[in-house]
Amino acid sequence: MSLPVVAIVGRPNVGKSSLLNLLARRRVSIVDPTPGVTRDRVSAVCDLDDRYFELIDTGGYGIEDQDNLTEHVEQQIRFAIDGAALILFVVDIRAEITPLDLEVARLLRGVKTPVQLVANKADTEAIEHLAGHFIALGFGEPFCVSALHARHRRELMELILERVGDLAPDKAPDPVMKLCLVGRRNVGKSTFINALAGEERVIVSEVPGTTRDSIDVRVNLDGREFLAIDTAGLMKKGKHKTDVEFYGYSRALASIRRSDVALFLIDATVPISDVDKKLAGYIVEEFKPCVLVINKWDLAKGRADAEAYGEYLSKTMPHLAYAPIAFTTAVAGRNIRSTIELAQSLFNQARQRVTTGQLNRVIEEAVAAQQPMAGKHGGQPKLYYATQISVAPPTIVLFVNNTALIKEQYRRFVEKRIREALPFEEVPIRLIWRARESREGASRGAPARGAGPDNA
Repeated sequence: MSLPVVAIVGRPNVGKSSLLNLLARRRVSIVDPTPGVTRDRVSAVCDLDDRYFELIDTGGYGIEDQDNLTEHVEQQIRFAIDGAALILFVVDIRAEITPLDLEVARLLRGVKTPVQLVANKADTEAIEHLAGHFIALGFGEPFCVSALHARHRRELMELILERVGDLAPDKAPDPVMKLCLVGRRNVGKSTFINALAGEERVIVSEVPGTTRDSIDVRVNLDGREFLAIDTAGLMKKGKHKTDVEFYGYSRALASIRRSDVALFLIDATVPISDVDKKLAGYIVEEFKPCVLVINKWDLAKGRADAEAYGEYLSKTMPHLAYAPIAFTTAVAGRNIRSTIELAQSLFNQARQRVTTGQLNRVIEEAVAAQQPMAGKHGGQPKLYYATQISVAPPTIVLFVNNTALIKEQYRRFVEKRIREALPFEEVPIRLIWRARESREGASRGAPARGAGPDNA
C-alpha cells in the first residue's frame, strides 16, 4: 500500500504551512503572513517511531487570490480531501469562529473522510481554554498545538497515527491504474485517447490547444479497467494569453500528480524543446513512473532509427534515462496496446516490495564497490542500514551517521545500484536519508560492512 495521506485544511493564515513544517521537522512550505501564499498542494513524509504517513498542506480555503486563482486553489484542496485518510481541520485558537471557518466546516461535513479539529497558535497553556468555542463547528473537541513553539508535536503525531491506523483495511483493494497523457501542444494526446477508447471521446484538431481541460476517460482493456486522463497541451508559461490557457496548464500538472503512470508524448518530427525538458523535470520531481511515447513515428522514417532516437533522448533528458520508450502512430492505432502493457508493467514495478535483507545486501555491495568520500573536516560517512517503508513510489529510508556527509554524487550512485539490483529498474525511487539517533545504536547493530570505521 501507499503511505496513508493526511490533509491539512483551513481558512487562510491559521498556520497550516507552519504546522506541516513542524510535523515534518523541516521547512517544506513557505510561511508568510500574506494570505494565499500556498496555492498548490505541498507534501512531506512524516514519521514517528518508525511509522510513516504523507502530510499534505493546502491553500487557504476561501482566499480571494490576487491572480484570480481562487478556483484553482479550491480544486487542489478538494483533490487533497478526496485522497486523504484523515483531514486536519486547522483553526486559529486566538480568533473567534469566522465565516470562512464555517464554510470549511460545511465543506468537510459533506465528505466521508474522518476529520480531526486542530486549534493552532496555542502558544501557552493559559490560552488553551479558548479552544472550547470551536466545538460549535461540529467536529468534537479541538486538539491544541503551537506550530510556532513546537508545543504538543509528539502528542499530535501520536493522535494522527492512531486515527490513521484504525482506518487501515486488512487488505488493500485492487488498484485501478490512472494514466495521464501529457506533452506539448499538438503531439497527438487526444488522438491517442480516442484510439485507446475506440471512439472519439475528445476533440481532435490540427489547431494547437484544442483540449483546454483535463478529461477523464475510463477504459476497459481485456477485462482490466483503468483511467486515462487527457490534458491540455503545454507551452511556455509566458505564452499563456488567456486564463483558460493558464488553467489548462495548471490542471495538466495536477493530473500528473494524481496519476499512477505518465505517458509523456513527444512529437517525433520536431526537436526536444525547453517545454519538454521542464515537463520531464516535473515528472521526476513527482516520482511518477513514465513511458516516453514517441508519437508520429511514421512521419520520422528515414530521419533516424529507434536506437539512435533513444540515444538522443538520453542526451537531451538524462534525468529520465531509466524510463522505457514506446514508438507509436496514434492516428493509425499503431502500438497503442503495447504502450498500455508497458505502463501496466511500470504500475506493477512501482508497487513492488523487497525485504530488508535484500535491500541491505545491495547497500553492502554498493559500499564495498565505492566508499563514500570523507568530509572536508575529516568526518567519515557511515551507512548503517536501509528499509523500504512504502510503495508507489518505492520509498526507502537509509540510516547514516550524518546526512550532511553524504554527497549528492554518492546518493545518485546508491540509487543507481538499488535500481540495477532490485525490481525498480524502470521506475523512480524515493530515497530518504536519515541520521540515526545515538540511542538506537545498540539496538540497530553495526554499520553496513565496508561503510567505514565504527568509532561511535
